[in-house]
Amino acid sequence: MNPFWSQIARDLSPYTPGEQPRIANLVKLNTNESPFGPSPRAEEAMRAAASDSLRLYPDPEAVELRQALADHHGVKREQVFVGNGSDEVLAHAFAGLLKHDRPLLCPDITYSFYPVWAQLFGITLETVPLDEGMGVRIEDYRREAGAIVIANPNAPTGIALPRAAIARLLDEHADIPVLIDEAYVDFGGESSAPLIADHPNLLVVQTMSKSRALAGLRVGYALGDAGLIEALRRVKDSFNSYPLGRIAQAGATASVRDDAWFRESCARVVATRETMTHELASLGFIVLTSNANFVFARHPALGGAAFATALRDRAILVRHFDKPRSAPYMRITVGTPDDVRKLIAAASDILKSR
Repeated sequence: MNPFWSQIARDLSPYTPGEQPRIANLVKLNTNESPFGPSPRAEEAMRAAASDSLRLYPDPEAVELRQALADHHGVKREQVFVGNGSDEVLAHAFAGLLKHDRPLLCPDITYSFYPVWAQLFGITLETVPLDEGMGVRIEDYRREAGAIVIANPNAPTGIALPRAAIARLLDEHADIPVLIDEAYVDFGGESSAPLIADHPNLLVVQTMSKSRALAGLRVGYALGDAGLIEALRRVKDSFNSYPLGRIAQAGATASVRDDAWFRESCARVVATRETMTHELASLGFIVLTSNANFVFARHPALGGAAFATALRDRAILVRHFDKPRSAPYMRITVGTPDDVRKLIAAASDILKSR
């Protein structure tokens, strides 16, 4: 530990991102990236943006992108906020909306960045246990709280709540901010965005890293009442006034406007997910019902850590979370059909060699 560190740096337990190794012929199913490329229209727009104009600062308000997102989601432009990936958007929300005297509530098994932000911003965090089926129960949130954050579909389980359940949560907590993190909603979940009109306490956060195959571009956004969006803007402009470069804005805007490609790509991921789920189940895996671009699976014959290690030895990466309730499971990203064939062959080989 360096003697020049501040106390903040000393106390932090940073988030650990998915492994990004350089292994020949790697099947990479550990970071929930899209198995298919981005919209050709987005690629074309980014090539056009890579011009002499890069000497100029980008639009700090990302007006064109925000308008495209507003049109897509049926909201007003002032109800849209964009940032450098949904992680930055979420961090701004933690700072600008979720820090209160009463505790912030979130599920005990969820996106592991939430406790990191809570620690960074000095937020008291209380976790609410998932039920026996690894699902979120709205009735378990009937307690004192300053704010609530729920990933829907949840990560790493992939299980989604219906919009009606989120509406009930909002009605029961109308006096506090509720953040619904919808990073994976486009793969079969039901977005809470239509609830914004009647719930000024709702902030919905989405990303272009998954369903729009733009993880390398780093674009995320939030939808909500203009008052909530203003809080995010105030934090952004106190931290980084230009979070999205010209190329990112151009590519993201073109992607949002290519609805046909978006729907086709999501459908391909969902179809491959169902095939992968069926094949894993045929090998004896217990696979939770997923509305995401990954599955959460365990095998009675071998623990999650051991299975993940055995797969890695065969150049297949999956994600394992070494916590008591999640330890038996592996989170497996939906890859290409060829990736899935290699995964199933490797898993079958591992089980036969026991």
